[in-house]
Amino acid sequence: MNLVPVILCGGSGTRLWPLSRALYPKQLLALAGSRSLLQDTVARLALLPGTAGPPVVICNEAHRFLVAGQLGEAGADPALILEPEGRNTAPAAAIAALVARRRAGSDVLLLVLPADHVIRDPLSFAAAVALARPAAEAGQLVTFGVVPTRPETGYGYIRTDPRGESARGAGVQPVREFVEKPDYETARRYVDSGAYLWNSGMFLFSADTYLSELAAHAPDIAASAAAALAAATGEGGFLALGKDSFGSCRKESIDYAVMEKTRHAAVVPLEAGWSDVGSWASLLDVNDRDGQGNALKGDVVAIDCTDSYVRAESRLVAVAGLDGCIVVETRDAVLVVPKAHAQDVKKIVEELERRGRTESRLGREVFRPWGSYDSLDGAPGFQVKRLTVLPGAVLSLQLHHRRAEHWVVVSGTARITRDEEVFDLAAGGHTFIPLGAKHRIENPGTDTLRIIEVQLGDYLGEDDIVRFEDRYGRQGRTD
Repeated sequence: MNLVPVILCGGSGTRLWPLSRALYPKQLLALAGSRSLLQDTVARLALLPGTAGPPVVICNEAHRFLVAGQLGEAGADPALILEPEGRNTAPAAAIAALVARRRAGSDVLLLVLPADHVIRDPLSFAAAVALARPAAEAGQLVTFGVVPTRPETGYGYIRTDPRGESARGAGVQPVREFVEKPDYETARRYVDSGAYLWNSGMFLFSADTYLSELAAHAPDIAASAAAALAAATGEGGFLALGKDSFGSCRKESIDYAVMEKTRHAAVVPLEAGWSDVGSWASLLDVNDRDGQGNALKGDVVAIDCTDSYVRAESRLVAVAGLDGCIVVETRDAVLVVPKAHAQDVKKIVEELERRGRTESRLGREVFRPWGSYDSLDGAPGFQVKRLTVLPGAVLSLQLHHRRAEHWVVVSGTARITRDEEVFDLAAGGHTFIPLGAKHRIENPGTDTLRIIEVQLGDYLGEDDIVRFEDRYGRQGRTD
């Protein structure tokens, strides 16, 4: 039976704010190396024998171009499925099962992987998948349970049946119970007993078995997923699920919808340096530390600090006398929190949303399919941005009703459309776009194009855009 990897790429990673934002979530960040977590997930697939074609990747519609760009950099050409909104993992896996089965013309094995995990020993992970494969082919729904290294209150647990021995190294085992996140003393008892594993949220099962069990235990989710796929439309290499059908589906995880109810659940112990990178504190475990136990990233000066994670994204960060603290600096926000309260970052994001602050969703640099823009300065009547346009990329042909723009090319070559004119500008060149003029920027070269844009007008919002043509299918949109 062929193996089809399924990468679930729809999370928001609010506990890693301010680096992770709703519109640039943690799976797209390089948190434990030079590649993003998504790209690391794709790279691990090369170690798995018997895979059939590219992975099926499911992501939020708002992240489609970012995900596609990173997958292209990783050399992957996946079937990319767009969710209009997040509905958790059970419906996403159902849609992946339907797509994979339709593509293969028969039953297939699905290896369901979140895109935002770290696995430091991918060879051990590949060995665990190989161990689980015969059980999945025989109709079991296999999850991977991480052998715990400490009492942990941030993870769910799986109670196994190791027949008088530790769950470690015991092979494929039946699942006896899924347990919610415990308090510390309960977690300590679980770890000491040797019969409990951390719930990783990774699965291996056949498409037919999962769809059958989902129909038996959560028929409404199965029906909504099938309807959303039936109403899907294809555009620019993406498969966009039907908005109404998918939006009506209830939110549910694979664990709740199927695994806790089925009689066919099994677990394989996993020792592979796994982390779900669920908080800033967890990054201390997946990054190299100095002699004082600190993980320092970027332009950081740390004096007399211990057991701390300090990250500088855009400027010098200097700290002294910290013990067990998290400090994260980005261009528009700074986070300082004791490591013991790292899970409370989610509460900060909730408070920002309550106050209507855009920092919960966007960083100062906003990514677009053609590149990005960074808002450098602004006040009533003007705004200054730096545009970064990727080689070969082109912005939409558009106009603005309430602002004019002055462009200065800093590096690269820009091909400018302004009403009926088309002309090139090299570094140092500049031009003015009057209010109401149709305009477009293209990068015809092989180097990145950078432009300083000065906007002038009584309203400078991104919704003051009228698109006439767009390579990326965004006519009528403001993203």
